[in-house]
Amino acid sequence: MFSHSGETQYNREKLLQGQGVDTLLSETGVQQGEAAGRYLKDTTFNCVFVSDLQRAVQTAEIIMRNNTHCSGMEMVLEPLLRERGFGIAEGRPKEDLKNMANAAGQSCRDYTPPGGETLDQVKLRFKKFLKVLFKQLLDEYGWSGPDASAGASAAANGTPASDLASGGSADEGLQGVLVHALVVSHGAYIRVAVRHLVEDVNCSLPAGVKMSHLFSPCPNTGISRFILTLNQSKSGPVLSNARCIFTNRKDHLEKPTAVQ
Repeated sequence: MFSHSGETQYNREKLLQGQGVDTLLSETGVQQGEAAGRYLKDTTFNCVFVSDLQRAVQTAEIIMRNNTHCSGMEMVLEPLLRERGFGIAEGRPKEDLKNMANAAGQSCRDYTPPGGETLDQVKLRFKKFLKVLFKQLLDEYGWSGPDASAGASAAANGTPASDLASGGSADEGLQGVLVHALVVSHGAYIRVAVRHLVEDVNCSLPAGVKMSHLFSPCPNTGISRFILTLNQSKSGPVLSNARCIFTNRKDHLEKPTAVQ
């Protein structure tokens, strides 16, 4: 499961954070994390991987504190999960990035500011993270047959967006899954990860899904879930199949007890 970290003051003020701006959650971000934790409180996680930026670590701590199965579990801080680097645009208004992109004749999503990471570089980081994830899961839990299924649920921090799937159970899609990982990262990073799984890995999608929703920005503490099937090979575990259960779910933010 992928989860986006909660809101920070920089999010609220529409300033780019990237990797160079490392801040804690705002009061609203803490409340979002609490809401995500309550939503996932009965979901079993076998391991937790987290970007080592403060906003992601704080979000993960809140989710784990609310979870009935995470007592005593240690999170793995993983630099490969850091937000996309935005170079000279970090700490500046998001509007500045749009203006830079327009001046370069590019879309904002595809534009790389001086000193920033390209989308391909972010994708490479995600592919390296998958190898780290697969190795740790298989080292700890081994193989139960010719292949093994692992669930990855992620949470992230970013700007609000419409959700792809709503109204489902927090445990949706986990039946028969051998190992379930919680991965807490960031909005731009998760968009690249989702696009890689959909376009490069050709993962199966929920019926009737719209690509515009699938690739939309992940809301603060938005939750996405993919089921990954691994095969053994001489070079190590290989991703043989992927299935998207939902992306950008924000049911927990729409409850009366949660702050938008």
